[in-house]
Amino acid sequence: MVHGDTICNWHVDTLHGGDTISNWQIGYAIAPMVARGIMLGPDQPVILHLLDIEHAAESLNGIRMELTDAAFPLLKGVVATTDVVEACKDVNIAVMLGGSPQKEITLRKDMLSTNASIYKAQALILEEHAAADCKVSVVPNPANTNALILKQFAPSIPKENITCLTRLDHNRALGQIADRLKVHVSDVKNVIIWGNHSTTEYLEVNHATFTTRNGERPVREHVADDHWLKTEFITTMQQRGVAIIKARKASSAFSAAIAACDHIRDWVFGTPKGTWVSMGVYSDGSYGIPPRLIYSFPVKCEKGKWSIVQGLKIDEYSRAMMDATAKELIEKKSLAKSCLE
Repeated sequence: MVHGDTICNWHVDTLHGGDTISNWQIGYAIAPMVARGIMLGPDQPVILHLLDIEHAAESLNGIRMELTDAAFPLLKGVVATTDVVEACKDVNIAVMLGGSPQKEITLRKDMLSTNASIYKAQALILEEHAAADCKVSVVPNPANTNALILKQFAPSIPKENITCLTRLDHNRALGQIADRLKVHVSDVKNVIIWGNHSTTEYLEVNHATFTTRNGERPVREHVADDHWLKTEFITTMQQRGVAIIKARKASSAFSAAIAACDHIRDWVFGTPKGTWVSMGVYSDGSYGIPPRLIYSFPVKCEKGKWSIVQGLKIDEYSRAMMDATAKELIEKKSLAKSCLE
């Protein structure tokens, strides 16, 4: 990502309609955030590339009109299109929001097959038309597997540049811990989301700390409730999206959009010293996780690059949880491969 006077092209990939309306709502929420500078800072001009399917063209044009009416100083152009080639042309950052969610009545293989075809097609276009340094963040589930498919079919995009979003759960975990300890969320840091963005993901606080007047203190020691950390804390995270839908009769699009902005901003500008965030990235074998999976690790970012935090002590319980979510990712990788054959 080049700063200064260089204009960054940004790509939201959305699929409109009943099955994917929450992803469309994320796109609607995130577009003004990027135009305002929440993602790339107050000095970075942007051109937004907004992609949707043909029958949503009129609605997409309405978003373009709203962006124009908002008179964002940083917004140097909007490409609102149903042409995937036009949408991907020279983009530096691609936030992928399109996908088919799994319903209770849908077989997992059918859901994976649909997403495999979507992400294969998107990858081939990004491979040919995106900027060589394009950074990609995949949001919809199965996010890790979707990102892995995209990596397979966009081989010229560096593997380090293809990621998936686990930042929403990372942010949610910070919020829950802050509530539990009765502190401000900005005082809590270094929770970890390990593995697959699914019900098997492991939310870990063994290395998390919070700031007090007397310095940093370990979260686990002050929560002092192992049962809560292994039960209610995790189930609250797993059910948070459903709880929000029940409460406001709509999805958690706003917090997801913020998380996507956080993910890209920290990746581009770097994480604060002594702080890490959770990102789904290409495994290099760290912590015994099989390589060639997109797996959520604790990462530090600097100068537009991420690196996995090394040397964290892993206890027996964490080891079992981390391996279990890796096993699910291996199974999904195998199933996705069979769908593409």
